[in-house]
Amino acid sequence: MIIDTHAHYTPQTMLAALKNKIEQFPNVELLHQDDSYQLVFAGRAPTRPLSPKLRDTEMRLSWMDEQSIDAQIVGGWLDSFGYELPAEEGAAWSRFLNEFQMSGTDGLDRLTPLASVPLQDGKQAAKVLEEALGAGFKGVMIGTQSRGDEGNLDDGDLDPFWEAADGLGATVYCHPMFGCGDPRLLDYDMINAVGRGSDTTTAVSRMLFAGHFLKYPNMNFILSHGGGAIPFMLGRLARNHVIHPGKYADPVAGFKKLYFDSVLFNPDALNYLCGCCGHDKVMLGSDYPFPIGDTEPLKVVEDANLTDTQKSMILGETAARLFA
Repeated sequence: MIIDTHAHYTPQTMLAALKNKIEQFPNVELLHQDDSYQLVFAGRAPTRPLSPKLRDTEMRLSWMDEQSIDAQIVGGWLDSFGYELPAEEGAAWSRFLNEFQMSGTDGLDRLTPLASVPLQDGKQAAKVLEEALGAGFKGVMIGTQSRGDEGNLDDGDLDPFWEAADGLGATVYCHPMFGCGDPRLLDYDMINAVGRGSDTTTAVSRMLFAGHFLKYPNMNFILSHGGGAIPFMLGRLARNHVIHPGKYADPVAGFKKLYFDSVLFNPDALNYLCGCCGHDKVMLGSDYPFPIGDTEPLKVVEDANLTDTQKSMILGETAARLFA
């Protein structure tokens, strides 16, 4: 079975329901004109419009057929996670998203939904994670910045969430946020081309030096876009550990715990990633439906220097185990 582990989905039913329940979320605003939908959280700038492809199931399944993809793991849309909301409202918002993420894929055996959690509050995030996995979710998708554009994943107030993820053996898919906080990325469409990778690199490097993946070894932690620059910079991270003895956790030991998607486009890059982490730690991904995603995700795997056994691991065997 060929499984695409990196895709995004927002059910149209969620937007329809939100129009009738918006009063439940005093810090959420829905902007709707014709077929354009945007969200506003806590009075901040509106999100990007929700792509119709995020919401259209038939178009998604047709594309999967064209690409010989049997199944897809679908997380939400990072812009909609609402980490800017107050903690209790954020928890209610995550539960609302999860309700429709689950019902929107009900009866579609080819789509496996990932939950979201209110990452702005570690205790609330732990509680919602436990509820979501108990309700049948196979994992959770989180962003790289825990309070919109302010928090770090290694902040101590998130420890309850990591403890819950570890205790439950949860699969956690880490995805970069859209805003990366560097104004130099605002030109040349570099937020997607460069900022996504730099965001992942910074967030997860902090976690490596904090020892998160050694402290919480029972969770499965997946990085988007081949891990950003982390595989290529692992030697520098290791050197930083060596020249500051006793100050930071060993990043190489933590790196060995990680999983990665294949959204790299370049077969040489995929070969390098597999050489760093092992072929059993890399899984097929597309980033559907975004333009920066891979519209022919199997091609990079086919073009890489891989054996049939290694290809089978990447194309579905590892994902089938993690999302069972």
